[in-house]
Amino acid sequence: MKIIDLHCDVLDKLTRFENASFRNDARLNANLERLKAGNVKVQVFAIFIHSDIPENEKFLAAVRQIEAFHTKVLNEPEMVHITDWEQINQLEEGQIGAVLSLEGCDCIGEDLFKLEHILNAGVKLVGLTWNHENAVAFGASEEPSKGLKPFAHKVIQLLNERNVLIDVSHLNEQGFYDLLPMAKYLIASHSNARTLCDHPRNLTDAQIKDLVKHGGRIHVVFYPPFIESEKEYTSVDYLVKHVEHIASLIGIQNIGFGSDFDGTDPLYVEGIAHAGQYENFVKALLKTFTFEEVSIMAHKGFKKYVTKMNKARG
Repeated sequence: MKIIDLHCDVLDKLTRFENASFRNDARLNANLERLKAGNVKVQVFAIFIHSDIPENEKFLAAVRQIEAFHTKVLNEPEMVHITDWEQINQLEEGQIGAVLSLEGCDCIGEDLFKLEHILNAGVKLVGLTWNHENAVAFGASEEPSKGLKPFAHKVIQLLNERNVLIDVSHLNEQGFYDLLPMAKYLIASHSNARTLCDHPRNLTDAQIKDLVKHGGRIHVVFYPPFIESEKEYTSVDYLVKHVEHIASLIGIQNIGFGSDFDGTDPLYVEGIAHAGQYENFVKALLKTFTFEEVSIMAHKGFKKYVTKMNKARG
């Protein structure tokens, strides 16, 4: 079954690990060979900047990850740079679409020009925060009652003008609700249900419903602490419970996958430690859902979503 995955942290490793090869480096959970083995047809690669990097070095760190995307990921002949969502419908057999995203605006400070530079590199999804406060908003680890900052309005306006998906996965709760009426296109790229796992990185039932009411969708994440409370390892069946719960709220058509491979080390869901094991997740889902329903969650639903986006743009 074809897979579209909205989140991995391969770029961070490619810039930190010595002599890292995207093709087959075993240190990469979503390397090329594993993506192929898992039948991943589109993979979103996040630009993620560690919070301990000095403020004056964060933008350069982001540029380095963009460079790694172009020189290491796109250097492989099977990889196709997706700069327009319509391209995912044109991928040929053996090709894998590669999409850039920005996981938090920490690297831009209060400089809109820096965000423009990053968007010009082909970024199609942007999260306003990681887990902590920045010049735009407050992250999931911050006080939930704090809303978006004034600079957020300029950032959101630019993202809307560029038809960029705005990712709510790392926002705190008030920031989430401030964003809903402002964003043109919304998504939760890697979040689960807080009802089943009470973690601030997960979304409440009300948030999940409101996200979809405002045209968004949610992609489940494979990180054990977001699946089962205070667990370093968990089963794929428990991850399926999140899918079942979310489906009961908003329907399967609004659900997708955002594994967070290479961002969860050394923790993993039993049986899906890397992208090459995606089939195990699919098999677990097929115990509850039909083949067509799983296909919708795996790739068809997101393709329909972005096709609708493109039509709306004219």
